[in-house]
Amino acid sequence: MTSTPDREDYGSPPSPERIEAASADVPAQRTPTGSLDVLLVEDDAGDELIIRESFEANEIGSTLHVVRDGAEALDFLHRRGDHADAVRPALVLLDLNLPKYDGWQVLEAVKADPDLASIPVVVLTTSTAEEDVVRSYRLRANAYVSKSVDFDRFVATVRQIDRFFVHMVRLPGR
Repeated sequence: MTSTPDREDYGSPPSPERIEAASADVPAQRTPTGSLDVLLVEDDAGDELIIRESFEANEIGSTLHVVRDGAEALDFLHRRGDHADAVRPALVLLDLNLPKYDGWQVLEAVKADPDLASIPVVVLTTSTAEEDVVRSYRLRANAYVSKSVDFDRFVATVRQIDRFFVHMVRLPGR
């Protein structure tokens, strides 16, 4: 006869360091296609470069598509104008502080559109303000991640986003 362990048998929740160490030991398992088309909505060229370098350093096989403002993001997602031939991204990394339409306006438009609402949107921003976190989740962001000013932590953050969305979860149409 087998028994189910009581909740206490698992001990206290692991520390972030323990989680990082454990995830580093787990071999990456790719989805059947092994990569995603990722739309990065980022107006800061420095942040874009760090994210690109993170993709390369972590050997992330996903294709990164970059747009610089909220209006261009919506054109890409709706495949209009210069983006008529754009692919449908499997994931959107969205900064909040954007020209033309801010990140919240983009997020609201994506989640209100039945054709786009199933695309996961990760808010990736410098803001750590609680009201920004709450507002993003109210608008149905799938995750809220604050960009670290420390390069190594920022690279690690991008790696974790990749591990989660490429290696762990099943996305629509994948």
